[in-house]
Amino acid sequence: MTARSQRILFWALVWFCILILSVPTVIVVGASFTTANMISFPPEGFTLKWYGKIALARDLQQAFVRSLIVSTVCLIASVPVGTLAGLALSRFKLRFANAIQIYLLLPFTVPLIGSGIGMMLVFGEWRVLGSLWPVGVALAVINLPFIIWSVSSSAGALDGDLELAASSCGAGRFETFWFVTLPGVMPGVITGGLLMFVLAMSEFLVSLLLTDARTVTLPVQIYNNIRSIITPDLAAVSSVFVVIALLAVWLLDRLVGLEIFLKSK
Repeated sequence: MTARSQRILFWALVWFCILILSVPTVIVVGASFTTANMISFPPEGFTLKWYGKIALARDLQQAFVRSLIVSTVCLIASVPVGTLAGLALSRFKLRFANAIQIYLLLPFTVPLIGSGIGMMLVFGEWRVLGSLWPVGVALAVINLPFIIWSVSSSAGALDGDLELAASSCGAGRFETFWFVTLPGVMPGVITGGLLMFVLAMSEFLVSLLLTDARTVTLPVQIYNNIRSIITPDLAAVSSVFVVIALLAVWLLDRLVGLEIFLKSK
């Protein structure tokens, strides 16, 4: 196969993947502008009334606020732990480093239903089910490997001579960590933090198991609504999630740079 044919095949596969990944999003966003009372694509006409409807829907507003609270709790719980764990795994020769790396893969090998039921039993025993903070903590535990790997990647690229120079200039361990190490791994912290926030916003299964009728998050509220009838306002809510994801990517590009983000994966 010639170099030209290889390039053609490569770009054909790239555009095919882009098309497959984009079609569901295009359909959902397009259906949110339809004038019909049922989801349809191509949309029948063009209207923004469904966005106005979700803006006035009190149950969706409250569920969205709860999702923000859950994501904030997840961020607060995961960033300090993930940052320190990522630094420890990349900078220190731990005795069971390989075992720990394998252990971090468990959230991806154990089905979410299993993790969710385990969390439900633990928090049920503590009698805290029905509150929002257990949902945030549970999502932080399940998705913690993402921020650990992100920080570990940034720490691996950090020049160790900078820390030695700070120590030789009289800086203590805390000063070296605060003024040299932490700023050096900040791209990984920002990348992992934004990823944790978006994952917590969109997580459905664990939230379904850990919430009740008074504390449903936005994904659970959407699920409750589509059990009766699927209307274009639900497509509008899904479009809001798309906008949140795009804003996260834009923030990554502005604060970190997409190149660094991709390298951290």
